[in-house]
Amino acid sequence: MALRASPSAIGSCSELVFTCENGRQYPLCPIAVSIAGEVVTASLHTSHSGGVHVRLVPMGVGYRYAGPGVWVDGFRGNALLNFGKHSQIACTIENY
Repeated sequence: MALRASPSAIGSCSELVFTCENGRQYPLCPIAVSIAGEVVTASLHTSHSGGVHVRLVPMGVGYRYAGPGVWVDGFRGNALLNFGKHSQIACTIENY
């Protein structure tokens, strides 16, 4: 199970947004979407300076998107955004 986006969402940061308990929103900008509509690679925007390239990691249940120093573990609309080993934020995924 992975996050779903329409093929037209490639490069768009407006369709998938993590809304987190710290009051911030982190857009996920799809780079590649499978034929089934699963986001395979994306850019996770964690600051104003740009995004971190993340890739879907196969999981038994739920989804994980991992990149340098950041990863997101989730199941359906709930996710945990991890910045390294010691910083974790609860989030929900908003589909626009």
